[in-house]
Amino acid sequence: MSSMTSPGTTLTFEHERIEALVELMKQEQQFLVSADADGLAQLTPRKVALVQELAQRSRERHAALSRAGFEPSEAGMEPWLAAQADEAVRSTWTALLAQTLEAKELNRVNGMLINRQMAHNQTVLNALRTPTGGADQALYGAKGQTFGSGPSQRFVVG
Repeated sequence: MSSMTSPGTTLTFEHERIEALVELMKQEQQFLVSADADGLAQLTPRKVALVQELAQRSRERHAALSRAGFEPSEAGMEPWLAAQADEAVRSTWTALLAQTLEAKELNRVNGMLINRQMAHNQTVLNALRTPTGGADQALYGAKGQTFGSGPSQRFVVG
């Protein structure tokens, strides 16, 4: 991005990318609900790339705000927009903010789904580790070895 670029230059790109991110997060939510690990594994690199692109463009917009004499943050956009009096740019900014809020909410819900799945997995693991029967029940250790939960089969010779 050149030093002559305005803070509004990145907005269209950012808006397109946040829309794509929201769509990926909706897909992620469906994969989480259906416990589709393969789908999640394919989606994650694309999601990470979009987040990185968004972060880079946001940094570029902040730098352009600073060069224009405004606060280099989201808070600097309102004064800059007021000085521009460009309704198309303001509209894109408003849409970007709305999509960002949707992405934050999707992220919150997806995080809850992930935590629920982790709790379920922990319950299953605990059930596998806990004997349900008598002394003849065998358990599996971390390396796959079996060990019994009943009395020792060793004899003391004395």
